[in-house]
Amino acid sequence: MIVVTGATGNIGRPLTRALAEAGEQVTAVSRHPAAVPDGVRHQVADLAEPAGLRPALAGAKSLFLLLSGDLHAVGANPADIIGEAADSGVRRIVLLSTLGVVTRPFGATRIAMRALEDTVRESGLEWALLRPGGFASNALWWAESVRARRAVGAPFGDVGVPVVDPADIAAVAAACLLEDRYTGGAYELTGPEVITPRGQTEALAAALGSPVAFHELTRDEARAAMAQSMPEELADDTLDILGNPSPAELRVSPDVERVLGRAPRSFADWAARNVTAFR
Repeated sequence: MIVVTGATGNIGRPLTRALAEAGEQVTAVSRHPAAVPDGVRHQVADLAEPAGLRPALAGAKSLFLLLSGDLHAVGANPADIIGEAADSGVRRIVLLSTLGVVTRPFGATRIAMRALEDTVRESGLEWALLRPGGFASNALWWAESVRARRAVGAPFGDVGVPVVDPADIAAVAAACLLEDRYTGGAYELTGPEVITPRGQTEALAAALGSPVAFHELTRDEARAAMAQSMPEELADDTLDILGNPSPAELRVSPDVERVLGRAPRSFADWAARNVTAFR
């Protein structure tokens, strides 16, 4: 059995579906009740209370670990989840980390994630580390304003990064969970090209078949909006990357293609598949 945490999110949903379609027994874990594919067991659990994962982990061979937002906060101890997994007999962990542990290793949130990576490596279990850059699905932050006003507001309109489709992250995660050859690896996951917020807006307009205006937010305006759904420190770290990406953060990684045997999906492809969220 494979346990998928964050199973109702943009990565967990396609990952759960892919594993079930591969014939695996899957337990989908989320904080709230949710619909899951036929044949998938659902378990409500809060990752902030690792002991509550024990029923989900019972009999599991592998765990996909995606931390909830509160576990990125200063003072959280997600390493306890690794201990619960090992004690439950889990043999393999695939951890969703972040590219920032390589590109900006000294921020507090990345120091914490690097420590969690080290815990996974030193756990005695099989492991793989996924390090995505920015997500294409972060554009869903704009969905309400696009639906209501056909407008996008974002900072740093002409500064881009190679955002990755969460479906590609899920596909790489599935490969790491199912195939032994990917264990012991750290995979940097990006999209196929650098794209700016203004360019993303144009791709959304093309998917919708109607114009979408772009309005550039100040950093303070963007920080205030982001802090409603993530720790303020993580919001600041994210804005540092979006506003001034390093050469390493602009690099298009070959790892998606190396694992999947195909190029990563573009933002335009993501927009076309998710256009109903913006109508």
